[in-house]
Amino acid sequence: MPASSSFRLDQGVDHLVVGGGFAGCVLAERLASQLGRRVLIIDRRDHIGGNAYDCLDDAGILIHRYGPHIFHTNSAKVLDYLSQFTEWRPYEHRVLAEVDGQQVPIPINLTTLNKLYSLQMDSHAAAAFLAARATPMTEIRSSRDVVVSQVGEELYRKFFEGYTRKQWGRDAGELDRSVTSRVPTRTDTDDRYFQDRYQCMPQHGYTQMFERMIDHPNIAFLPSTAYADVRDVVPHDHLIYSGPVDEYFDFRYGKLPYRSLRFEHSTLDTPLLQQVAVVNYPSSDVLYTRITEYKHLTGQRHPRTSITREFPSDVGDPYYPIPAPENAALYRRYEELAEQTPGVTFTGRLGTYRYYNMDQVVAQSLTLFARLAQQTSVAA
Repeated sequence: MPASSSFRLDQGVDHLVVGGGFAGCVLAERLASQLGRRVLIIDRRDHIGGNAYDCLDDAGILIHRYGPHIFHTNSAKVLDYLSQFTEWRPYEHRVLAEVDGQQVPIPINLTTLNKLYSLQMDSHAAAAFLAARATPMTEIRSSRDVVVSQVGEELYRKFFEGYTRKQWGRDAGELDRSVTSRVPTRTDTDDRYFQDRYQCMPQHGYTQMFERMIDHPNIAFLPSTAYADVRDVVPHDHLIYSGPVDEYFDFRYGKLPYRSLRFEHSTLDTPLLQQVAVVNYPSSDVLYTRITEYKHLTGQRHPRTSITREFPSDVGDPYYPIPAPENAALYRRYEELAEQTPGVTFTGRLGTYRYYNMDQVVAQSLTLFARLAQQTSVAA
């Protein structure tokens, strides 16, 4: 618990927040600083920051323990809010994919097509090239449909088929179209992975940002603590729950499916390994989906470099809700339970069984705080 906390837990808190990631910390900070509420944050892990946690490895290189987290947003409101707790370094994310024995930009763009097919097309020729290969569809239902309708079967197989099966454990035809809609095809040479207006990284890392966020006398933080450990021990008026919603209800209707990740960290005796921070490996012959090299993200200077290989899995901590129709139907049953549960607010990726970018979680939390503040005002 931060030494600055000005209250005793046995006296109770106004809000018990389960989960110390973006959803929990933003709400805790707003409730404490703007409304003077006493807030306890708990997390099963031994640190703040959720999946965005970063730390120094044994070589002294700053790594993201749970895979790369790249901040990007079109919302000045979100950026301004987080800027209270961090300075920023400019960073535009670029990703390469290992395809046909060479590394080419992903999302697919003009450079990708020219390198793969040994051509010298301009943007107009590239658009015609893709249109000739695209498969017209009257209705786009799945992630596979999204890609094939834009670039055709061959590029789908090269870039998406194997990667999707590794990442999600199922074919793209079984997944909601939102999965591949996030990776648009381009016919210019813009090789940035994101095109948001604001793209940057916390100057001193995410962990320091979170530590500043919860450094308030009305906020206490208990790491390595499960909800069951404090549920009946710490009196609280309101529960903010950003853990798995199905777990809260003891899996009454069965478990919601998630994909997990296993991370294989390595430190190498070379200043840099890759041209960019992330290289994807779509081929099903390679067991991991991507390699991340963190010095590209952080700007850190070091004679050695640290990398992480990611191996998706069905077992382990829940990372990604699997966006398939049957899972959405199962979640709706839990959502009905959540709506009928007084005194509890479910939020975040796990609490609402939706994939969110970091900025979307922040925006959601700021909106939720405004609603809670209004309810408090009306009640008063």
